[in-house]
Amino acid sequence: MDDEVPLFRMEGVSKRYGGVHALDKADLVVRAGKVHAILGENGAGKSTLIKIMSGVVAPDEGRMMLDGREVSFADPAAANAAGIVCIFQELSLIPDLSVADNIVISNPPTRFGMIDRKAQQAIAREALERAGGGDIHPMELVRNLPLSRRQIVEIAKALARKPRVLILDEATSALTAADVETVFGVLKRLRSEGIALLYISHRMHEITELADDCTVFRNGRKIATYPAGSKTDDEVVQLMIGREYSSVFPPKTSNVDPAATPVLEARNLSWLQRLNGVSITARAGEVVGLGGLDGQGQRELLLALFGVLRGVSGEVLIDGKSRAINGPRKAKAPDIGMALIPEDRKTEGLMLPMSVRDNLSFAAMSQISRAGIVDQRAESAAIDRMIKLLAIKTASPAAAVGSLSGGNQQKVVIAKWLMVGPRIILLNDPTRGIDVGTKQEIYALLRQLAAEGAAIILYSTDYDELIGCCDRVVVLYDGAVKRELVGPEVTEHALIASALNIDLREAVA
Repeated sequence: MDDEVPLFRMEGVSKRYGGVHALDKADLVVRAGKVHAILGENGAGKSTLIKIMSGVVAPDEGRMMLDGREVSFADPAAANAAGIVCIFQELSLIPDLSVADNIVISNPPTRFGMIDRKAQQAIAREALERAGGGDIHPMELVRNLPLSRRQIVEIAKALARKPRVLILDEATSALTAADVETVFGVLKRLRSEGIALLYISHRMHEITELADDCTVFRNGRKIATYPAGSKTDDEVVQLMIGREYSSVFPPKTSNVDPAATPVLEARNLSWLQRLNGVSITARAGEVVGLGGLDGQGQRELLLALFGVLRGVSGEVLIDGKSRAINGPRKAKAPDIGMALIPEDRKTEGLMLPMSVRDNLSFAAMSQISRAGIVDQRAESAAIDRMIKLLAIKTASPAAAVGSLSGGNQQKVVIAKWLMVGPRIILLNDPTRGIDVGTKQEIYALLRQLAAEGAAIILYSTDYDELIGCCDRVVVLYDGAVKRELVGPEVTEHALIASALNIDLREAVA
């Protein structure tokens, strides 16, 4: 078996950006019919590795071999032609085109010099079936699909290219639990068909379920390769972060007065069929979690509180007084002081081509301006303070935010809203797709903000985060509050039973 020529091999591959080693003499062996997991913090070199493999960027040194023959790719089309296809964390779909158009966009079938629509739809249907998205209509516009279904279309698009090596970069981070199970079934079938799968995820349980082999990268270098299951999670995380693994969640030290007037209170919020009479409170110094299966109204609740949705009925009170929050501008005004950390940092939270400085300043213009003119000294001081507070790794504030790792981009999103000095912080799955070390920093920041008096509402699809971060968890089911769990009641068993609308006594029995 050791003498077998691997399907793909990388030897001594390096890539520099200025004086920074994004990848330093990296080695990797990928075998047919195996799932090879790539682990590491954001900024460890994983993204650079897969960009080189898929022809997005060229290495400075080293070599790649496919079937034992040295290869190089001038662009992604050349890599695709060789059978190396990548599904990036950032979707590559064009929203105003149909699902079928997106799936075959690089090589559409033609007839008499025109696109053969019938053949196009047949290819799209086959690819969607293979990706577990047989319920998605090929002629549906991508913009009409929820984020989780768009991810399925992205996977179908990759499968339509007949990959030999399929690279998945956080491909399940936007999926619902049901979609994840579907995709796992697809990946296991592809493995049995002899396709090599390179799998990048920060969800350790996914690695445990899928991977055959694992390789850990840190600071651009390969640290270790080992058979999946041969190391404990603690050992793996220690390899990733290069230091002893401490408790992920900081202690819950806030002392909230239950008799105090809530900073934020929602009464009987309803919107279309997505919210059905939701009532929730958050007091100063409290972290309130939103639980439940994905898609039960949690995101809509946060958007309603922030004034994004139109036609919401019910009442929102700030410091016990009813307020009409008719838009984000009103929500973030100093007399309310609300901030929303959105779900999708790429499209909702950042302007990727613009600098870190511009992104950080954008939400706080009213705070750092006088008579419509930006106070550059105040702006620079605030930006430097945020970069230091969140330990944002950037070459300078002038660097394009799109050049940062995913974890540091997420820190910029959070820092942008902290520039406003919010009293109420709404977070929509803020740690999706970021590494363990950055997650720890964000958890510590949440507890620090709560200790300083902020009222925080946190929606997370990760039960461990709800248990480890929250003082209370409000579980939503079908757009309504199903149950509220407080303190020691916040357990995985209680969260799952409530999310499934199962009576807790019945679940115990």
